[in-house]
Amino acid sequence: MNQPTRVSATEEETVTLARVTGETGGDLVLRRVGAHYEIFSNGVFLMDTRDGTSEREMVRASLAALPQGRSHARVLVGGLGVGFSAREALDHPRVARVDVVELEPQVIAWHDDELGEAADHVHRDPRCRVHNADIVTWLAEASTADRPVRYDVICLDTDNGPDWTVVENNNRLYEEAGIARLTRLLAPGGVLSFWSANAVASFEALLRSRFRTVEVVEVVVARGVPDVVYLASDPLT
Repeated sequence: MNQPTRVSATEEETVTLARVTGETGGDLVLRRVGAHYEIFSNGVFLMDTRDGTSEREMVRASLAALPQGRSHARVLVGGLGVGFSAREALDHPRVARVDVVELEPQVIAWHDDELGEAADHVHRDPRCRVHNADIVTWLAEASTADRPVRYDVICLDTDNGPDWTVVENNNRLYEEAGIARLTRLLAPGGVLSFWSANAVASFEALLRSRFRTVEVVEVVVARGVPDVVYLASDPLT
């Protein structure tokens, strides 16, 4: 990891901890602001450790929607980020295994250092497997395997929403073909969930055309419009 470089000091000291070239060719930056961590890509804010309420709610709501009595659940999380989604799943008594797919190897590596403190080093939990891969490619391969692993809960926290993807290729996740792949990986009675920084009516309509049950959960945030979690279950055949 690069040596920390001080950027500025206002009310909270801001320190750049690492600056690397990401998998998509952009500038990927980890910095600490006071007691918190932030990740930027090409100067655009991606995530931080200040809250994580909606990411955690996505996991909680998904698990709560499982059939009564379901235990030893398998959870798939798209995107490691700062680890909030994976940590929420690992801390839940109904969960036995968590698979995480993360594109950026440096984000995974940062969890070995200071960033790992934010979610108690989720990747070191023996129930957690972190796959360094492009989520679109990984899903395509997993869904066409001879004996695919099926998940009770699949949580996609890879983008800022269906209409604001971090990686251009990720728009496939929110199209019919992508949802079909995700559905093939759902266990019977399983729940598919998506995190979004805003409501997207066209995406909600697509989900309702593919699933019998769709729930839209709004999570109030400190600034701006509420974050939105889409829950989908009971796929139409």
